[in-house]
Amino acid sequence: MTDTTTDLTAADAAALHTPVIAWFAGHARDLPWRRPEAGAWGVMVSEFMLQQTPVSRVLPVYEQWLARWPRPADLAAEASGEAVRAWGRLGYPRRALRLHGAAQAIAERHGGDVPSDHAQLLALPGIGEYTAAAVASFAYGQRHAVLDTNVRRVLARAASGVQYPPTATTAAERRLARALLPDDEATAARWAAASMELGALVCTARNEDCARCPIAARCAWRLAGKPAHEGAPRRGQTYAGTDRQVRGKLLAVLREAHGPVPQSALDAVWHEPVQRARALDGLVADGLVEPVDGGMYRLPA
Repeated sequence: MTDTTTDLTAADAAALHTPVIAWFAGHARDLPWRRPEAGAWGVMVSEFMLQQTPVSRVLPVYEQWLARWPRPADLAAEASGEAVRAWGRLGYPRRALRLHGAAQAIAERHGGDVPSDHAQLLALPGIGEYTAAAVASFAYGQRHAVLDTNVRRVLARAASGVQYPPTATTAAERRLARALLPDDEATAARWAAASMELGALVCTARNEDCARCPIAARCAWRLAGKPAHEGAPRRGQTYAGTDRQVRGKLLAVLREAHGPVPQSALDAVWHEPVQRARALDGLVADGLVEPVDGGMYRLPA
């Protein structure tokens, strides 16, 4: 990925973010975590849930979660297993444990209120660079470079002229994102949300809709004739037959149970004993399942 930050001027940056923000004003989806009543906790919950999970799957779980745990202290007071149970089939259930841990830290360290300080957010369990920036920006209107997959793809195409960003976020991407940030905090926060939405709805990974893009005329990738990706082949994630699928089936049994379940109930969900045992051991090691006396298993208490 070419580092284009040295060539960027304030006018270049404005030529990208001004039309994208204007487009966002008319095309942003009405999502519950974008409403004022969501507050910082609602934003944080959404960011945990939306990692590697589409909006359509997150929406019903998010609504149920906030109805049950409207504040961090409400979740912190429950057993972590209840967070895993409520996570349902969103996938990557360790996120539920991390969100529970973050809620406990917020209750203990910050009086039950999600902190607005970026460093304090970053110090919470389960909060990484992206999530800290996203909460600070979307919940508190601060000026941060928010680099999720959608934003990285928009910047790769519009500013760097390549089809896809690198597999992992690079220092060059961070420099570019910071160079494109508007100086004004509120405008910068709007740009973060707008560029993310553009990547989600228009500048998608496949079948991008350049005819609807507000910056198509300035997109470096489009102007270069849309050169094909030159890096390693981009493969979609597989699920069927993987340990992830087995883990999901085992957790489904435990989520639906009202108490510990016997080994036999878990054995019934997958035919291959070695893979099944490996998946169960992994769930125990990750703290998602607890073995109890008598060969029984339960969600963490």
